[in-house]
Amino acid sequence: MNEEVRMIAWVRGRVQGVGFRWFTRAKALEIGGLVGFALNLDDGRVQVVAEGTRSGCEGLLDWLRHGDTPGRVDGVTEIWGTPRGIYETFAIR
Repeated sequence: MNEEVRMIAWVRGRVQGVGFRWFTRAKALEIGGLVGFALNLDDGRVQVVAEGTRSGCEGLLDWLRHGDTPGRVDGVTEIWGTPRGIYETFAIR
């Protein structure tokens, strides 16, 4: 089952100033069919919002947790919801 979903993930660790958002966007584009954004938060985390197929979002989440990311990921927390359909591409904010 591959319904359209919305995933919001908060990535903790040394994830700012290391190209993390750029690599996250590149991975989302590589997976294909994902739209959303990656954003640096004031507390040092990166927020990733992705909309697309469940398998695509799960692939991105798995990469955030276990992939060859820049910096150092200490943990990822995510929530799932219904897509809002307001994004045209995957952006860096």
